Amino acid sequence: MKKSELIKNFNLNIDLAVEAHELLRGEADTEIPGVSMEEEKHDHATVTTIKIINEQGVQEMGRPQGTYITMDVPEIHDNNYLIHEDITESLSQKLAQLMNLPEDASILLVGLGNRNATPDALGPQVIQKSLVTRHLFNYTPEELQGKLRKVSAIAPGVLGITGIETAEIIRGVVEHVKPDLVIAIDALAAGSLERIGTSIQITDTGISPGSGVGNQRVGINEETLGCRVIAIGIPTVMNAAIIAHNCLESLLEELTTSPTLYKLYKEISSSTFESILGKALAPYHNNLMVTPKEIDTLIQTTARIIAGSLGMCLHPGITIEEYQMYMH
Repeated sequence: MKKSELIKNFNLNIDLAVEAHELLRGEADTEIPGVSMEEEKHDHATVTTIKIINEQGVQEMGRPQGTYITMDVPEIHDNNYLIHEDITESLSQKLAQLMNLPEDASILLVGLGNRNATPDALGPQVIQKSLVTRHLFNYTPEELQGKLRKVSAIAPGVLGITGIETAEIIRGVVEHVKPDLVIAIDALAAGSLERIGTSIQITDTGISPGSGVGNQRVGINEETLGCRVIAIGIPTVMNAAIIAHNCLESLLEELTTSPTLYKLYKEISSSTFESILGKALAPYHNNLMVTPKEIDTLIQTTARIIAGSLGMCLHPGITIEEYQMYMH
């Protein structure tokens, strides 16, 4: 069974546009109409920019028209401050290009997710580490005058705790604060294990809270909020159905080395494949999510990198050393 069939039949989500693009282009063995891709190499990152440029691309990719930038940074696992600082600067540059903000812009940071569930706590932890200035904008130290933008922040929690749609809470704050830009940070679901904690996606299309774990909520985007929305996400979980599918595919690929076994492999129908996966994942079916044992460390590291990059691009007049000093 093709991976695209698994995703469709099990009603799974692929949050990273770069993975959706790889899957579609790989299975079709051709370029996707209405979609462009560019790749560039940095010292510690590979940056892939996917642009959905028309309605045909929207239909093919199954996501809104816009720009999706993915930074693959495998060295984020290394406990190396200098590498993390370089990743932070690279992410800051990409964010600044996507935002294109005037100096007097007002920004609202939104940390999506459940702070009590570690794999879902990325958003709230970024907010905790971010430099918020709106309430002190007229009282900043003299050496920072003219170097800061007005930044406010909220971590609205999740529907299961508040009983209120996250988009409703954010819309109420937006109506009062009237920011020029909303930046939403959320945990995502990966389509491959190597991307957990090592891929950072930023997009100008907004975000759907809970989509990574199959909970479709009201979207947080320009249409629902009335202002521009930038979304930042890092995969922290992966659906067990995809892992099981990959294991079966690897096993069957090994069988193809034998002509007799290859004949059996070709006779396995998609329905049989789906039945095997369903039995293996019962009783959770498509609701079993997997996360690494060291997810708490990954969340702390990635939250610090995202918060640092936001500080650098939202307050370009201060250095990273000044940012860290004022955060403490």
